[in-house]
Amino acid sequence: MGALPAGEEAITRVLRPLGYALNGTYPLERLKMTGRSHAQAEYPEELAQFFISELHPEKFSPEFQAAVARVTSTSRDPLTVEAKALLVELEEKRELSVENAAKLLPVLAKVFSRQHEEEMLADYKTLLAESAEMAWISTEGNSFNHATDRVADVDALAADQKALGRAMKATVETSQSGRVRQTAFLAARVQRRFRAEDDSIIQQEVPGSFYEFITRLPLPAEEGKTGLDLSFDSSNAQAIFKMTAQGQK
Repeated sequence: MGALPAGEEAITRVLRPLGYALNGTYPLERLKMTGRSHAQAEYPEELAQFFISELHPEKFSPEFQAAVARVTSTSRDPLTVEAKALLVELEEKRELSVENAAKLLPVLAKVFSRQHEEEMLADYKTLLAESAEMAWISTEGNSFNHATDRVADVDALAADQKALGRAMKATVETSQSGRVRQTAFLAARVQRRFRAEDDSIIQQEVPGSFYEFITRLPLPAEEGKTGLDLSFDSSNAQAIFKMTAQGQK
């Protein structure tokens, strides 16, 4: 991963000082990934969760692993020395001055972007042949794969959006509990730069990020539980990933 910490730590090192804690682990076996949800400890329902998906290159072919290493080896760390110090202060004191928060915020935003340089088109094709998800990571890095809006009735919203002619997922995914239902727009199409064999720069259209909608029902009161069901579902998550897999070239 170049100058970045490996795996989920590239993101969780930022979330911990912001008061986030692990809220669930989800095996994404079909994708050879692991998903982990992180919720804000004090305001779990009011503040957005983060769902971090970590891909396991060691479960793929040697050619795939070599391509991953070449792509990610140029990664830079967007966190400055000052930003790291402010994150330590925030985690210890649970607060920052407005002035320091204003300094830190734009640096934190850079964490959620691509940190490595343009890849070889040949490496992109090698990754795509085995994992549409890693191919997406190779062009988008640690950007948000998707953002999610909680809505009262995801089925009604999906019907309305389809009636407007918008490209939506064909079905609404339902968790095993029946309390979490979600759907999404298809991923946006974006232009990304690649290096050709002669080291010239070429552009190609690839899937970018997308927007998702979710309905969360309350936990069963008869079981003595309160609040919304903030869990995720491995099957749902893997199905939602198909929004960026569709149309890969």
